[in-house]
Amino acid sequence: MKLAPRLAVLLAAVVVTACAPQTSDNASSDKDEQTGTLRVWLFQEVNNAPKEKVVDSVLAGFEKAHEDTDVTVEYIPVETRAQRMKAAFNDPKSAPDVIEYGNTDTAGYVKDGGLADVTQDFTSWSEAKDTDPTARQSVTVNGKIYGAPYFVGVRALYYRTDVFARLNLDVPKNMAELATTARAIRAAEPGLYGLVVGGAFTYGAMPFIWANGGEIATGEGGSYTSAIDSAAARKGITAYTSLFSDDNCPAAKCAGMGGNDTITAFAAGRAGMAIGGDFNHAAVEAGKVKGKYAVVPLPGVASGSVAPAFAGGNNLGVLKTTSHRTLAVDLMKRLASKKTQEELFGAMGFLPTFTDVRQQAAARQPYVKPFVDTLGAGTKFVPASPAWSQIDSSLVLPTLLQEVITGKKDVATASKDAAAKMDDAFGSVG
Repeated sequence: MKLAPRLAVLLAAVVVTACAPQTSDNASSDKDEQTGTLRVWLFQEVNNAPKEKVVDSVLAGFEKAHEDTDVTVEYIPVETRAQRMKAAFNDPKSAPDVIEYGNTDTAGYVKDGGLADVTQDFTSWSEAKDTDPTARQSVTVNGKIYGAPYFVGVRALYYRTDVFARLNLDVPKNMAELATTARAIRAAEPGLYGLVVGGAFTYGAMPFIWANGGEIATGEGGSYTSAIDSAAARKGITAYTSLFSDDNCPAAKCAGMGGNDTITAFAAGRAGMAIGGDFNHAAVEAGKVKGKYAVVPLPGVASGSVAPAFAGGNNLGVLKTTSHRTLAVDLMKRLASKKTQEELFGAMGFLPTFTDVRQQAAARQPYVKPFVDTLGAGTKFVPASPAWSQIDSSLVLPTLLQEVITGKKDVATASKDAAAKMDDAFGSVG
């Protein structure tokens, strides 16, 4: 196996344009070569080494099974995926054969003609029958399947048990208590963020919007209208952005943070609380807070309630332009198999997409319980529209949050402007 050099994080100064690839050179390849090199793009995690070890094992087995075949892997930053995928769809010669992609990207990538239809391959796969129906839906567009679910993920509240004990604090039972507890931690220990938050952490902000009765958008059948400027959504935006203050997480430090940044801060012992996923477990365990933290569902507005979490997760797909279709499908299945998902759970804390494997994992590892409880309390998803990838890549929601956090706009103005951008994107796809 060959491992390509890690890509540098490209924090682009140029705003990604919210449009589909401009060329049409992504028709299906008429080749199906049985030897040669396959290229794979997977996402870079906060602590990537355990993931690499699992992947390396899969690739070794794949290369052993297929003579004269090898695989190169690039671990790309999640933040740059829109730019990389757009370039790949425009230039098949430089495109990978297999990709990891966020489940929110499925509809957009299908509309852009980037993903191969693997319906027959998936449905004939013996393990597919045990796929969680929600996970299966995340790779399905208009009744056709465009990949294999890789893992599911939800976020909950990580908190420092040693800090809470030292300050005699109770675990917050609602969002109001969450804010006051965060400020109590910051006041008592100014070297810590109370609850570390990020202005670029869209999926950390969404539970505040949903818990306050707001929605990102409304609609069905692929036709959506933004609801981010509704009174309820604005209430949630206000609740989240109010946490960017000197008495919790100063705007100068936290406005530019993404989700990985907040987990890095928590794992390094620089925060009393953080909103993190089951998929962040390995990174936290590898940090300074090992043995000094616990996890509970993120509380909602009412005491004892759970804030709706984004039903996240990633999928694996085969690009339509691959010249190694049969090999690429086989590799996709191996990377998404029950065995691999079980190993990724052990290595990274990724929740399996197979119901039987997930049940076994939860029984074996008690730390999974708050995340399973969060799933059981009810989750939310982003609009199932091709427009979402445009909205996401053009940073509409992070821009909204950062405009409010920095005082550039008030909540009403920022949300109204964001809603207009979202509606333009929804309208562009019909």
